[in-house]
Amino acid sequence: MGTDRENGSLYIKIDGNVAIVEFGHPASNSFTAELLDRLTKELNQLSTNDSISVVVLKSEGDRAFCAGASFDELMAVSNLEEGKIFFSGFANVINAMRKCKKVIVGRVQGKTVGGGVGLASACDYVFATEAAAIRLSELSIGIAPLVIEPAVERKIGTAALSELSLAPLEWKNAYWAEEKGLFSKVFDDLKALDKDLDFFVQKLSSYNPDALLEWKRVLWKSTDHWDTLLKDRAAITGQLVLSEFTREALSKFKK
Repeated sequence: MGTDRENGSLYIKIDGNVAIVEFGHPASNSFTAELLDRLTKELNQLSTNDSISVVVLKSEGDRAFCAGASFDELMAVSNLEEGKIFFSGFANVINAMRKCKKVIVGRVQGKTVGGGVGLASACDYVFATEAAAIRLSELSIGIAPLVIEPAVERKIGTAALSELSLAPLEWKNAYWAEEKGLFSKVFDDLKALDKDLDFFVQKLSSYNPDALLEWKRVLWKSTDHWDTLLKDRAAITGQLVLSEFTREALSKFKK
């Protein structure tokens, strides 16, 4: 059973030297601005926690992993500043994941849309089930996946990103995502996933934390400019969401 909190929920559990971060929202685990801010702060704190070396990022329930940004808050954006702030939420989370000193392992149990694909892309290793289809639906509502593009492109490449984003109403299955490099492993069901995830995380967390940190820095090389890049992309997206085209598309989508 998932949370019924309007702004979502965020729980942190420390198990040995592994931190489990679980987010949730009644609307298919979508993200409000407040929840994105909370997740960013928690990741920054965990980054400096010397007692842990691995972070597991998961969402509540056994259905959708993440439906992206809160649709209600997206509809409520009324000016450029609000738009920039709203879309900076995912920019801040992705940058926090990128700069986190701990390896982040994602657990994707179900469908993932928009910003949720960005979150999965910012994980260092991802476990998924067969139910974890993905979609970048942004163009269908008049915006573009500008903020998450660097993270997604880094994982799956430009050609796959084009295929995914230019067919915004088309779902790509979990095996497509695995083939392209977004998912590391795909399992028949959640029980099998969790069994292998637990074994993997326990083994990973037993390695030298200094070696893990230095290797993560290598894996994320040439991304220092993302602090500025993602904020700039958030500003552009904030402008797009105010266009007449997008407002009409959102209204039709809501109906």
